[in-house]
Amino acid sequence: MEDRDHRKIGQELDLFTFSDLVGPGLPLWTPKGTVLRQELDKFVWDLRSKHGYERVTIPHITKKDLYQISGHWDKFSDELFRITSREGKEYALKPMNCPHHTQLFNRHPHSYRQMPQRYAETTMVYRDEQSGELGGLTRVLSITQDDSHVFCRTSQIKEEFLKIWDIVDSFYQQFGFTLRVRLSFRDPNEPQKYLGTKEIWDAAENAMREIATERGANYFEGPGEAALYGPKLDFMAANAAGREWQVATIQLDMNLPERFDLTCVNEEGEKERIVMIHSAITGSLERAAAVLIEHYAGAFPTWLSPVQAKVIPIADAHHEAASAALQALKDAGIRAEIDLSSETLGKKIREAKTHKVPYLLIIGDQEVADHTATLEGREGKIGALSVADIVEKLSTEIKNRS
Repeated sequence: MEDRDHRKIGQELDLFTFSDLVGPGLPLWTPKGTVLRQELDKFVWDLRSKHGYERVTIPHITKKDLYQISGHWDKFSDELFRITSREGKEYALKPMNCPHHTQLFNRHPHSYRQMPQRYAETTMVYRDEQSGELGGLTRVLSITQDDSHVFCRTSQIKEEFLKIWDIVDSFYQQFGFTLRVRLSFRDPNEPQKYLGTKEIWDAAENAMREIATERGANYFEGPGEAALYGPKLDFMAANAAGREWQVATIQLDMNLPERFDLTCVNEEGEKERIVMIHSAITGSLERAAAVLIEHYAGAFPTWLSPVQAKVIPIADAHHEAASAALQALKDAGIRAEIDLSSETLGKKIREAKTHKVPYLLIIGDQEVADHTATLEGREGKIGALSVADIVEKLSTEIKNRS
């Protein structure tokens, strides 16, 4: 539907832009668009932090050697942005983060008592997509993943999977999405497309099928949709525009631990092979932004809105009171703006509504006299309230992400 197209709304709300000089598939995020990204990422982190995740940071490039061991150099050579140093050494812009994270895990030995280890990082990866495949925010060259990797024992797979699934459910329920799940398995007719043995794949797929069944999920199987190194749970969500998107993903990986020799020391003092669980809750911030722009037609809930309130003085005589109200909102951490233009009240209100601002504070003679502001929301006029009461109302709504 054109009136919900994220490319059109994104431009109208000044969330992102593209530049011919920068290149297609490389979105530039404005201050308002960056707020949207940050709020989504903060929400994911709030959910993850309750489950013991720790933040890590890795560089955006790597030596060729890392991806040769992981298998990505051979399998994804056409999608890699390659860099040759002045000394002739080959590097690549990272198309994914997991190989780097294996090296963080492998920096020292781990006892079984320290398992699982949970790393999380929101960072860009880069894939050399064909120009004809690029479109809006849904297919880009620079992909921002809210990525995480759990390094755990085989006995911990189910518990860790279910924890991530809880995070996925909490995140998408907040927006009113109903999810169904695709079990993305390998294509048995094309084993050469995947890393690892048939035995490893059978074990991983059976484990995921068991977890989905136990969860009582609405799931279906998708042969040929697996990742290079393991099967996935891909979550599918339909937004208000009626379009279904692949959003979050959880991937079980028994291959990279083999290739990088990742182990922990078990109760008998012996090395025990571990597994990895990859997950991205938004899928990517670019795609999540596109999905939510179209879902809300740009009218985001207050906590997610780049501008949460706009103060509108009716005339010049009300500027002082309006500026004080603006400061009170900002002091409370509410993202607020003020319209000090000489336009009519009607035009100021129309412009604020065009930009999908959730709340308007209108201040005229009566409000100045009563030390109030007339609060108006998307559903209509709420009434005259003290600025302190407005701040409390909006702060509570934002804090609860309601």
